Amino acid sequence: MKEQKYDVFVIGSGVAGQAVAKACVESGLKVGISDKREYGGTCANRGCDPKKVLLGATEVIEASKNLLGKGIKDVPELNWKKLMSFKENFSQTVPKSTEKKLRDLGIDMYHQSPKFIDENTLSVEGKIIQADKIVIATGYEPRELNFKGSKYLKTSDDFLSQKKLPKRITFIGAGYVGMEFAHIAARAGAEVTVIDSGKRPLKAFDADLVKELTAYSKELGIEFIFNAKIIGLKKGTKNLKVSFEKKGKTEILKTKAVFNSAGRVPAISKLQLEKGNVTFNENGIETNDYLQSTSNVNVYACGDVSDKGLPLTPLSSKEGNVVGINIIKGNKKKLEISVTPSVVFTLPNLASVGYSEEEAKSRYKNVVVNYKSISDGFNAKRINAPVYAYKLLLNERTNVIVGAHLIGPAAGETINLFALAINQGMTAKQIKQTIFTYPSWSNDIKSMV
Repeated sequence: MKEQKYDVFVIGSGVAGQAVAKACVESGLKVGISDKREYGGTCANRGCDPKKVLLGATEVIEASKNLLGKGIKDVPELNWKKLMSFKENFSQTVPKSTEKKLRDLGIDMYHQSPKFIDENTLSVEGKIIQADKIVIATGYEPRELNFKGSKYLKTSDDFLSQKKLPKRITFIGAGYVGMEFAHIAARAGAEVTVIDSGKRPLKAFDADLVKELTAYSKELGIEFIFNAKIIGLKKGTKNLKVSFEKKGKTEILKTKAVFNSAGRVPAISKLQLEKGNVTFNENGIETNDYLQSTSNVNVYACGDVSDKGLPLTPLSSKEGNVVGINIIKGNKKKLEISVTPSVVFTLPNLASVGYSEEEAKSRYKNVVVNYKSISDGFNAKRINAPVYAYKLLLNERTNVIVGAHLIGPAAGETINLFALAINQGMTAKQIKQTIFTYPSWSNDIKSMV
């Protein structure tokens, strides 16, 4: 095999991998990068960005439906084929533009998943790669579901690339992906069922607000089947048959397509990490505060695949920058994670930052819990939004905001103000004294605290 030597070799071309590669090559290091899929990573190609484009069209449908008879005459019909074509404007150019950017920087590119041979050696494209430092930035991939007929399952990639929307769709898993896609599909005209082994969707989010989201999701026509165990999937002449067990009984659901939305896991199964002496756990590559492997000092991990922080794109970029600095300067920068907001892009949005109610009560002696529906408030009423609520948590002794949980049309944006407030240690009084534009969603936070 032909051998190639690099100062740094990066596995994965998403935002984290690109950040490391760019920093290292600009510091004069010889850099190679590889990806088994199209360059640019999950978020830009087959995740956050294309999903948000589809969401945009359904926002028009939601707004029209809520204002029907109040100035709006008809609810528009969504043309799935044209929407998917519009989505391609955002994702189609990503791989080529990413490769061009890396090529212009002088970075060698490979199009295959490498495998470790030893602590500093990889095999890729029939070549032996020797690297002083190896960076793993492979992100997440769908969790495999193993039951009879699981080969008929589709993934989130398939949902975002299907030219025709099936009339009846089933999602297995009620997490981020399942709930977001269920809302998109339902508003696009599909009959949607969500099956989950738990008792409710979105386990990581506030139970009271999730209850409101679930109720509204049902009004959209989404059917939920909770506490269910999938037994098998069978392909018939016209339909797929999903067999599941619930309360000791076996039931069968007929559907046109079944999507695996049962969560995502670190994409490390093909890397042969054991040969590279790289330890890992269910959260990803085990790293120290410098994002360096705890078992192989020549390996770093960043982005979703590291065991630090939440699997979110903004954090991946930050981790990539940290790894770049530590490779160039020799472990000079520790990863510092600020309080990080997260959002489920259903309609309404469900968003959260800081402590949950349970976490806050276990951490502080006395916690003020402000939980209220404000669907009768001006901003909700002006667009006739049916769901708008919040749960704010404050340390009673200091009056400092320690957690914020929102559900509403603009919760995905408003939550960022609470992220800022919590990271700056702001009190309820300071929020109330701040002048915001009026009437705006942002101004509403003054009444929440």
